[in-house]
Amino acid sequence: MKKIIIFLIPLAFLASCVDSLIEDGYNVDQKSATIAPPETLFTNALKNLTDVLTTPNVNTNNFRLYIQHWATTTYLQEPRYDLTSRTIPQALWQVLYRDVIADLKESRRLIEADMFLDAAARNNQLAQIEIIEVYAWSVLVNAFGDVPYSEAFTYEIPLPKYDDAQTVYNNILARLDVALIMIDASADGFGDGDLLYEGDMAQWVKFGNSVKLKLAMVIADVDAATAGPMVAAAAPNVFSSNADNARFPYLSAPPNNNPLSANLNPLYSQRQDYVMAGALVDQMNSLNDPRRPFYFTSVGGIFKGGKYGFLNAYADFSHVSETIIDPELEALLLDYSEVQFLLAEAVERGFIAGTAATYYNNAVAASIEYWGGTPAEATAYLAESEVAYSSPQFKEKIGTQKWIALYNRGYDAWVEWKRLDYPALLPPSGGDVPAGLTIPVRLIYPINEQTLNGASREAASAAIGGDLATTKVFWDIN
Repeated sequence: MKKIIIFLIPLAFLASCVDSLIEDGYNVDQKSATIAPPETLFTNALKNLTDVLTTPNVNTNNFRLYIQHWATTTYLQEPRYDLTSRTIPQALWQVLYRDVIADLKESRRLIEADMFLDAAARNNQLAQIEIIEVYAWSVLVNAFGDVPYSEAFTYEIPLPKYDDAQTVYNNILARLDVALIMIDASADGFGDGDLLYEGDMAQWVKFGNSVKLKLAMVIADVDAATAGPMVAAAAPNVFSSNADNARFPYLSAPPNNNPLSANLNPLYSQRQDYVMAGALVDQMNSLNDPRRPFYFTSVGGIFKGGKYGFLNAYADFSHVSETIIDPELEALLLDYSEVQFLLAEAVERGFIAGTAATYYNNAVAASIEYWGGTPAEATAYLAESEVAYSSPQFKEKIGTQKWIALYNRGYDAWVEWKRLDYPALLPPSGGDVPAGLTIPVRLIYPINEQTLNGASREAASAAIGGDLATTKVFWDIN
């Protein structure tokens, strides 16, 4: 007993020393924050969401390849739809769960715990968080289908179940409605932490309603009864010009520069991995599209696309323009052009009143003018017979022009191509291309889910009809 007491005395002394050192500020990293402010967490989540949807990094985001805006010079796995050689699905999954949604949830927790925050400002900040979180969840559902949701971030449940995708989607739509009701446009929001609108809550009303329009239209084919009223409610409050665009500002220097510049600008990288795909270039050439010099370079005075699914010599084909790889080029989460396309389609589906052709023309003109074209060029372009609106062919007209307008927004172009089924893209074939390739319509679940959450992943795979890139998500029924 005496030996035990003698042994415990120095331990007690050591513990008291440690406590004293901590109280006196020793053994504490003075350069690392112990608590992150909610504004910082919100900003970080917003940047991570934008980065992962914008980056051209072949390990993370290959939607520009799937949608045949780009072709490759070095790698063939991605344009031939190999999703396992690299951890591509895992990269998107991990960023959205860990670096976006988790930060937003912690930001929400801190705001709700702040009893000194003005009530209207608190509601506005919570609404901003909710709108971005809904956006992030929509990306997960649209890309993967069933995902962990109701049990995600529940630390007592380390192996969360995968929720039915349609159930998740309906829930986030309901959450979005609640967020919009919370906004007081006359009160403060995040202010400097809001890199989209600098605390202008009236703009967040427009953005939130534009997101509502966008997400409701995604389910129009499978659930018009839900989509129609939501579209009608959102339509009067959406973006009204390019000035409303949800644009994320990048800076001139790393790590806050445009992700395309980090990968493709000679200032930061010598990589020459991509050229323009022939599908896009040929289509834009045939229409004499005025956006070509803003989208890509010329070769010998002409715009020339490479062969998709094969290797292409960088010098022989058009590649991304100086505009696209400018370190300060903003990224768009949603824009006026996309909203006008959605409204044109909503008219055709009987969800709202109006003239579909007017919305369509506004959409095309807004895209041309955003990129640097003139109103006169937009008018001339819309007068071309292949561009001019036709109601019986609304999916083809809207789908093709939206595919062009969503250049540099590969994820959104991929979702709209799946939804509208235009343009008619074909997978690579011939030569040494493996037979039977199909353009992915979903991402497979991350490989590490087989190890970390195997039973839930297997149940999800069975529920959706197989964990395959060819398995359609619930709303993709055509």
